[in-house]
Amino acid sequence: MGSVPFGERVADLGRRSGGTFRERLTRVRGNGGLALQTGVAAGIAWLIANDLLHHQTPFFAPIAAVITLAVSVGQRLRRAFELVIGVALGIAVGDLLILLIGTGPWQIGVSVGLAVVAAIFLGGGSSLVVQASSSAVLVATLTPPTEGIYLGRFWDALIGGAVGLTVMALLLPINPLTVVTRAAGPALDLLAQGLQDASAALAAGEAARATEVLDRLRAAESDLTTMDEAIKAGRENATLAPVRWRARAPLDQYLDSAQYVAHALRNSRVLVRRVITMLNDGETVPPTLAGAVGALGESVELLRTELELGVEPEAARGRALSAASDAGRAYAAGVGFSGSVVVAQVRSTATDLVRASGVEHEDAIRQVRRAFGRHAPSIES
Repeated sequence: MGSVPFGERVADLGRRSGGTFRERLTRVRGNGGLALQTGVAAGIAWLIANDLLHHQTPFFAPIAAVITLAVSVGQRLRRAFELVIGVALGIAVGDLLILLIGTGPWQIGVSVGLAVVAAIFLGGGSSLVVQASSSAVLVATLTPPTEGIYLGRFWDALIGGAVGLTVMALLLPINPLTVVTRAAGPALDLLAQGLQDASAALAAGEAARATEVLDRLRAAESDLTTMDEAIKAGRENATLAPVRWRARAPLDQYLDSAQYVAHALRNSRVLVRRVITMLNDGETVPPTLAGAVGALGESVELLRTELELGVEPEAARGRALSAASDAGRAYAAGVGFSGSVVVAQVRSTATDLVRASGVEHEDAIRQVRRAFGRHAPSIES
């Protein structure tokens, strides 16, 4: 650290801070719809509970509305219902017990404990348990009942949850295809760029560059998780919101492709590890082998574009088959042990990408085998 000039360290800090700031702005823009939904839902929930039904300080209504919308992004719809029921359950248990046994440290402990027991008894997950216990705490500490059980707070929670779901489904439904496209982009871009960089490293004989590629691909697992969650949440949103029903077919295509993209990423990591060994061992690298790896990256790029357009990924499929064909020629030209593993991984990754384009398993294997040729009958996809 001390050997790096102070000016360079300051400049590097500025670059990293700028990148972080841009990432934060991107996240803000990407979640602008959620901010609008939660603001509108909170306002409507308060309006209904306070101005129309005249409940006493109905703060649980906007709280439940916000909680419902917050969990609906990237989570299952069941989680949203769990949170709403958890809030209502905690209120009911807290109101009843505090009315019977009064307030104080041990009374709060009993109320929270019984709220948790009730949530578990109902078969709820962690979301329901947490919301039930936290709502019981709010009832016991902020607004304990003094003149009988006040059911208004229980209804406030249900009103807020219903308003949140209504806003999400009918009033301001987020375009699920936009959300999924934005979430899938980083994973697909990283995989495409990683394969193309691995191709360049293989062609140039640069093992260190291939090692950098492998590090990037290893860090991509979180991007896959984000993509998978966004696809499932988007499909759920498209099912719930009538105005988004047209997005269900493209979303199904994303959903069908996602698992094979994940397989392709993992096969690519094995491929790049063997590329590193191949280069370190000084094995012969046929030019068509580097071309095959690069063609896989181009196939991923095409897959992203065609999924975004909502069309059948025919171009991505064709490029994946070209990669298999190039790998077959490389094998026929002669490769060493590590080279043969790279060839096998190209075939496996090509099969993953053909499957991601919508082809059934047996047909995908048959197409890749035909493209590869009869040069290496012992290598299986």
